[in-house]
Amino acid sequence: MAESSVRPRPTTWATAPNRHIVVGSNTLVYRHLGPENGVPLVLLTHLGATLDEWDPRFVDALARDRRIVALDLPGVGGSTGRVPGTVAAMARAAEGFVTTLGLTQMDLLGFSLGGFVAQQVALDAPGLVRRLVLAGTGPAGGTGIDRPTGGAYVYWDMARAAMARTDAKEFLFFPRTPAGKAAAKAYLARLRERVMDRDAPITLSSFHRQITTIRGWGRAEPQDLSRIGAPTLIANGDHDRMVPTELSHDMHARIPGSTLIIYPGAGHGGVFQHVDEFVDAVRAHLHTDS
Repeated sequence: MAESSVRPRPTTWATAPNRHIVVGSNTLVYRHLGPENGVPLVLLTHLGATLDEWDPRFVDALARDRRIVALDLPGVGGSTGRVPGTVAAMARAAEGFVTTLGLTQMDLLGFSLGGFVAQQVALDAPGLVRRLVLAGTGPAGGTGIDRPTGGAYVYWDMARAAMARTDAKEFLFFPRTPAGKAAAKAYLARLRERVMDRDAPITLSSFHRQITTIRGWGRAEPQDLSRIGAPTLIANGDHDRMVPTELSHDMHARIPGSTLIIYPGAGHGGVFQHVDEFVDAVRAHLHTDS
């Protein structure tokens, strides 16, 4: 059943309640905020992430004049079911959520794993996606994607984070430069701003299923990205070790008319290290007339 628009929506990420919607055999958790009208921006997040991984500074800035919808796909956070075994199945789950919510068109932003899913949705349901944003992500068959935790540095970074009693994203998403360290601390502090109704953490089994799905995406045959007709913004840091930065250049070369932004001195979380600039870029991209 589509969500009622009678109740005013919250205007901040910290106060947006967790909502639940039945999609097929699963109950999915999502948050919805911002104005009542206009094409909504749907957010799809990264490996291991729940709703609480979205940067409130980013979401709140966009929600000032745009509907924002963020969801947990099956098996993630508070959503029931199992993590789908392929990116295509994840895309179908996202499409099912959107149509069940009563939306006929959306703007779509995917970060990292969410960017894989966003590409697939844009290819499978082109009429559903008005504009597309791909951040810190890469195409099917992209070199290095099939090793999401295969590099020794990733395990070392996770171990360092455990020893430092901090979030692994401090090491995985941000460079260990003075600017990168400061950006990491600020980002993680923002993630802790929400104290009410926090999402359930991802389970270890769901995390491992996501890794298997990512490996399958990395080993898949390349897709014809020239079929993506939605105007597309691509963004990344200049030294992304998790989804190599060169894959952003590859997508830019293959998606007609796409725009590419590479943030200097930044890694996988470059769009959060340069959050204000990224907000401006996304706003400009979404508000440009077709």
